[in-house]
Order: sequence, then structure tokens, then C-alpha cells
Amino acid sequence: MKQVVQNYKSGELAVLDVPVPGCKPGGVLVRSAYSLISTGTELMKVSEAGMSMLGKARSRPDQVAKVMQSVATNGVPATYRKVMGKLDSYTPLGYSLCGVVEQVGAGIDDVKVGDLVACAGNEHALHAELNWVPKNLYAPVPDGLAPRHAAFGTVGSIAMQGVRQGEPQLGEVALVIGLGLVGQLVVQLLTAAGVRVVGADPDPTRCELAERLGAAACGDPASPAVEAAVAELTDGHGVDQVFLAAGGGSNQPVELAARLARDRGRVVDIGKCRLDLPWNAYYEKELDVRFSRSYGPGRYDPSYELEGRDYPIGYVRWTERRNLACFLDLLARGRVDVEPLVSHIADFDDAVETYQSLKDGDLKAVAVLFRYPEQAAEQGESAAPEVSVPAVRRTGTTVAPARSVKTPVRLAFVGAGNYATSMLLPHLAQREGVELSTVVTTTALSAANAQRKFGFAQATTDLDAVLGDKSIDAVFVVTRHSSHAELTRQALLAGKTVFVEKPLALTEDELAGVLAAVEESGNDRLQVGFNRRFAPLLQEAKNRFGTRTGPASLRYLVNAGKLQHGSWYLQQGAEGSRFAGEGGHFIDTASWLLDADPVSVYATAAPGNEDLQVVLRYPDGSTATISYVTTGAPGYPKETLDLVADGKVLRLDDFVKASVHGGKKWVSSRLPKARDKGQNAELAAFIKAVRTGGPMPVPLESLVATTAATLAVQTGLADGAPVTLARTP
Repeated sequence: MKQVVQNYKSGELAVLDVPVPGCKPGGVLVRSAYSLISTGTELMKVSEAGMSMLGKARSRPDQVAKVMQSVATNGVPATYRKVMGKLDSYTPLGYSLCGVVEQVGAGIDDVKVGDLVACAGNEHALHAELNWVPKNLYAPVPDGLAPRHAAFGTVGSIAMQGVRQGEPQLGEVALVIGLGLVGQLVVQLLTAAGVRVVGADPDPTRCELAERLGAAACGDPASPAVEAAVAELTDGHGVDQVFLAAGGGSNQPVELAARLARDRGRVVDIGKCRLDLPWNAYYEKELDVRFSRSYGPGRYDPSYELEGRDYPIGYVRWTERRNLACFLDLLARGRVDVEPLVSHIADFDDAVETYQSLKDGDLKAVAVLFRYPEQAAEQGESAAPEVSVPAVRRTGTTVAPARSVKTPVRLAFVGAGNYATSMLLPHLAQREGVELSTVVTTTALSAANAQRKFGFAQATTDLDAVLGDKSIDAVFVVTRHSSHAELTRQALLAGKTVFVEKPLALTEDELAGVLAAVEESGNDRLQVGFNRRFAPLLQEAKNRFGTRTGPASLRYLVNAGKLQHGSWYLQQGAEGSRFAGEGGHFIDTASWLLDADPVSVYATAAPGNEDLQVVLRYPDGSTATISYVTTGAPGYPKETLDLVADGKVLRLDDFVKASVHGGKKWVSSRLPKARDKGQNAELAAFIKAVRTGGPMPVPLESLVATTAATLAVQTGLADGAPVTLARTP
């Protein structure tokens, strides 16, 4: 299928051929009929992409702050690779469309194949021929409403949420500053609610359009006409609400709002404009400044948008989906008219030229629609199967034959997220004797980006085809945590050597399922991405520490920090706790340093606190205490470790510096070239095992023991008592 994308580093726009997205449970696969260009938000993004690196930084100071924090935590080289990797990737455009349901995912019963729906979301309602849309981000289109009008649903919801934040009442007067697409819709919604509206915009054609659509008067904000209209309609008191629907760097809108609002009036920011509030003006009138967040309650909440958990109507009357349905109803009943806003309808194949014309100013438009060819369904496109395909079951023993040096090791990647593209694929793409065969994702664009950047021969959403491809030697599972165990189980049964990022499993049943696959297939060729034991600095420190003769005491402080709002790590119901996801890293490192697997686990945490204390006990009496904290200072090193035994101390400072104190002191260089946490060495060991048919880098028994100990942490927290671990046979 085709999709409109942009490279944020170069500014390049393209209509790209990408795999069809899979139809996951909890949503529907929608074939686009019309999608709407947001001439404000999208053109701002397109313009930013054409800026220099300095210009991009100035336009997004919030992102610059994140980069600086990443430098403090991960170092300059790793941060540079991560940032440049993100910049030099194709990103999608679009967030408002109407289309026909082509496939219905499990758990969906309110629409069927062939139904017309309006869709929302900058990850789900893209300018693409096909989109997977979760339940709370689509709404059925009322009978008789034209698809091109229903495509305005998302932008209409943005305008509606802004109006709701202003709490207008019958007979009031409002000022709308900025008469672009959102401003024009705000004017109509206010008029429909019985509010008299004054509009302000420097473009006379937009002022004329707003007056035709219901505004009492409009004019240039710099002219006396707007102020005169407000004085006449309000008897000199000022407007009840001001809606800021303008963009740009001028502070004129907020100054005009203060001048024309009544005492204790409301100012609602809908657009992205400068908000340098003149203190005296806002203080003297005690103005109520409010923000309107996108389409409504539910926005940026993964449990609502991705997991389909609705808010009870008695507590949250208007959610994203209910706003979308309400706006469609107003369109269908003729209370809002979007046809006059349509300046241009372009064929989807002409998307690049259309964006360029808008950016250059050759195309003056309030709203532009992409029209998708009606015959697209007959051009050979078909919905891809879901990722969770039936297992390919094998019996007997899988033999791992050695390969000649001249025969490349062929790899497939299932998942191509940030970790895969920043920490794994850059090492593999440069390694001789490795062929990146196929990348599999559930979203089309991530597969296309990975194929373009790292040279995969194929990109697909069909996992079954990869597992059935006998030429593929090894499969990397780098997806979200909840899918690791099942994908690993399927790949083992298919006879593949498997590299799965941590965690291997989130429950005891999942772990048992993986082991059952090993037993059924005879295939134990498995590696979990516990990379820290491969870190060169830590390996050298362990060698210099030497062999232990007595029990050891190990302390591992993990200054994990707070997660950003919206991170999928916060979806604990589906993805497990944060420690369940990454705690195996630290348990594996401790067990490797102590040359044993733990026999018991004790975990404790303050109520409602993510900070954990985990104590592991080992067969020889050694103990390891892992302090996993999220409330530490962001500038403090992320990982520090001390190992004490036999009159010696091994110290690791965040993979930047290491030392051993004892009979002979050793201190590593203070200025290593980069913070190396062992990914490259781990991958080298894995590829060697695949090529030679030799043993895997970490014994399966150790991987299972670490996973079981990680799972025992949650049990220990629930029971408040130590958990004994049965030794793996």
C-alpha cells in the first residue's frame, strides 16, 4: 500500500510503498476514502522539517531538554546515534480521515466490514491507503453524511473540545482569533450554541468566509473594526470568551484577548501561539486562562486510546470518541457545514506536490482533502494477517549445523522499535557475514523505515512467512514485552535460533510455554538480551577481581528515573510492571558476577512507590541487593555497582569507569570513547554461535533462572515474604 511520509532530518516528502498494517484485536482495518490535511498543524511540521538543525532546536526547546537529559544519562555517542536515528527516519503525516471498514479485529462488535467510519489519531488516521484504528478512535458515520465531510471529524473534535472548555451559554458573545480551519469550525459551533461571534484574522477572505458561516462581524485584529464590533455587541463590557485559534510567534493574540475580554472572562488556547501573558492586563481583569487539549478527554491516555477502556459517562461526559460522534451528528443534521471550507481536493498520488504547493503559498487553502482511488480495493491489496499466527509445530531434534565463513548468517527481526534501531541493528548492519533478510512489524511504516535504513531485503507484516522460511537462520524478537514469550515459542517450534530482548516471559505460564516448546521441538537455541555481562569494562573488572574463595556481598543501584507520560512501559496491565520488564538485566548481571543462580528472592517497596529493594540469596551464602529507584536525581549516574569479597572491592560507575581495590589496585581509563553496555559483544557472541553451531552465549538454565527470579519479585511484593526458587534441573 501507499503512505505519505516525511524525513524530519532532510525535509523530504514522499509517497512510500509500505506493508499493509495488521488488524490487531481491539480495532478495525480501514481503507481510506478521504483524509484531511490540517493546514495548520501539518504545515507547521512540514516547515520545521525544512529548517536547519539549529532552527529545529529553537522550534522545539522541549525536545532539546530531553536530549540534554539523555546525554547526562547515556553519554554523547549513544544520544547522538539515538537522535540522528530518529531524525533520519520517515515519520507519518495526517490524523483525520473517513474510510470503509475492511477487517474487524477481535473484540469489536459495534461495526462490521463495509461500514463507513470517521477516524482520529496521529498514529492511526494517517494519510495512507489502509490504517489500523483502535475502538475509541473511530466512530460510525451517520447515514447520508458524505465521506469527504466525515473526514473533518478529528479537526471538528478539536474545535469542539475548545468550545467546551470555554463553557459558552446562550446569548453570550465570543471572540475567535485566527480563522483558519479550526477557527472556522469554532465559529460555527458557537453559532450553533446560540453565541454571537466576532472573528479576527488578517486575511480578508477568511473573514468573509466566517461571516458567511455565522459570525456577526470579522476583521483584521490590527484594525479598529474588531474592537468596535465587540463594543457594540457587548455594550462596552467585553466578550465572555476569547478562543485563541491562531499560530505563529506573535504575542498579538493574547494582548488582544486581554483588551477585549470582559472582567473575569475566559481565554481558551486551542492553537499553538505565543503566550507571553501581559501580567497587569490579565491580573486586573482576573481572566481565566484555559487550555484545550486536542480532541478531548482520553487523548494521550494509552489505556483509553490503545486498550479501549472508556471513561464512565457519568464522570466524563465528553470523551474523544463522544466528541467525534457528536461532531458527525452535527454535520449530518446540517448544524455545521464544512463544504465551504474545502478549498481543494487532490488525488492521493499527488500528495507531495500538494504539500509543496501549500508550503510555497501557491495553493491558498483553508482545508485540503486527499481523495483515494475507488478502485484501490481491486489493485491487489489485501489485509495482512495478525502477528499472532498459529504456531508451526515441529518434532524431533533441531540440529544447528556449522556454516562456512563465506556463507552469511541470515537474520529476521520481529519488531523495529527504538531499541532495535538504535542498539542492535546499527551493530548488525556493519558486521561482515551477516545478512539482514526480513523485518516484520505490525505497523507498515516502521518496517519500511528499518528496511530503508539498515538494508533489509524484505519488509512485511506476515510473521508466518518468516517462520516458514528455511533460509532464515535466526529470528530476533524485539517487540513489546507482552508478546515476547509467545513469539519466542513459535520461533523455537519453527526450528529457528532465537534472540529475544528481555524479558523472556511476564508470567510463570508464559515461561512454562517457552520450555514446553523447547521440549517438544528439541530446539534450545535461545538467547535473551542480557547484554551487561558482555560489557567490555565490566568483563575486564571481573577478570582483574579474580576468583572468589568466600561469599560475596553485591550492591547494585539502578537510578531508573521517571517515565515520560504516555510511555507504553506504564501499561502494566498488558505489559507487566516496569521491573518485570527490565529487572532481568540486573539480576543476570549479579548472577554472572557471582557465578551462580539465586535460590531465594525477597522484595519490598513502599506502598504506591515504584522504588524497590530486591535481595537475592545464592547457594554459597552470597547476597545481591538491587535498589531499583525512580525518585533519584536525573543527573546522577544510572547504574552503580559494588562487589565485595575476600578483602577486595570491585566498583562499576555507569559503564564509564571501573576499579578494583585489593592487593593491587586497578582503575580503568576515566575517558572511555563511549558508554558500552555490551550489546555489540553480545551480538558477536550470538552470531558466532549461529555460524558455528556451538553453544549459545548464555546457558538456557541461566536464562530460565534469571526469568524465574524476576517473576518472583512480584510474588514477594504481594506476599511480603521471601520466595524460594527451585533449582532448574
